[in-house]
Amino acid sequence: MDSWLRSRAAVRVRRGLVRRTEPQAGLIDLASNDYLGLAGDPRLAAAAARATDEHGTGARASRVVCGTTGAHQGLERALCRLTGQDAALAFSSGYTANLGVLTALGGPGTLFIYDAHVHASLLDGIRLSRSEAVEVPHNDLAAVATALAARGQPRAVVVLESIYSVLGDAAPLAEAAALCAEFDALLLVDEAHGIGVAGDGRGAVHAAGLAGTRHVAVTATLSKALGSQGGAVLGSTLLREHLVNTARTFIFDTALAPAAAAAAAEAAGIVLAEPELAHRVLRNAQVLALACGTEPSAGAVQSIPVGSPERAATVTAALRAAGVAVGCFRPPSVPDGVSRVRLTARANLTDAELRRAAASVNRALESGLQEVPA
Repeated sequence: MDSWLRSRAAVRVRRGLVRRTEPQAGLIDLASNDYLGLAGDPRLAAAAARATDEHGTGARASRVVCGTTGAHQGLERALCRLTGQDAALAFSSGYTANLGVLTALGGPGTLFIYDAHVHASLLDGIRLSRSEAVEVPHNDLAAVATALAARGQPRAVVVLESIYSVLGDAAPLAEAAALCAEFDALLLVDEAHGIGVAGDGRGAVHAAGLAGTRHVAVTATLSKALGSQGGAVLGSTLLREHLVNTARTFIFDTALAPAAAAAAAEAAGIVLAEPELAHRVLRNAQVLALACGTEPSAGAVQSIPVGSPERAATVTAALRAAGVAVGCFRPPSVPDGVSRVRLTARANLTDAELRRAAASVNRALESGLQEVPA
């Protein structure tokens, strides 16, 4: 086994795919998903401390044994108020929320139709569901309609992201929801990058007028704009009841820590009460994109292609040396040949930080490191 592990490490080095887990303190943060800057908000810390005092540091068991606390119930109510959904079920992460809902909805008789750009957690959930599945080209609703019309299964689930994590572009949610209504299918929307950013922070599904719609359900993470940890599935009360009884990543997983649940609930209330936070992150995203010479995207993520994974790693290292942390996206995060650096705007970035970061990005790209595929 050791020799195999060493050989795999050598391949990663040769291909420029080595990843590190080092802290990045002291840098201008264009890498994290703390879109609203709430991870350091004292109101979240105070809510977490109160929950720890009341419930302890851990949930102690799964939600269906004795792991459900008032913090979990408060979180689910807060998420429903924020998104306009009828019911919510909290999971230990966004990844387990996606695995849980997809495996619980899948199996014989279910067809999954999924966008080619969906997150790895959605792909894994579809694979684990042992369902038939069709991948459609990115944002190609004609292909979705063709797959729905040709299906022989009694159930179909169309899986999209509201705002995609790599390119930062948005899905045509209203049109996709209309297709699902026409073909009696469920639209499952991952709002990981939409909550806190789109639609005054209430998410792209809410902004599209789809909140509480029978044939639309949502998954979300609490670790991005909400500044905490965990995940959730939101939709009908019938869907929640189904997941409580069938979602393996809910039934067999220790519940989210009460402190994280309470912090996320506090964040959801802040986002609802302070829509200017969402406006600010979008404004900063536009400033950053224009300063770097790229078209502003629909969300906080601004994506700049650099060609090869080696060049992506080189640009990222150069920016880190200049005091700027950016995302480095290369295989397997993105297909080979479309590696990129990802710049993430945040609501609490100052104009001075935006100017300094953009200047550093431009210097790195102008130094001959940029390689944009034709």
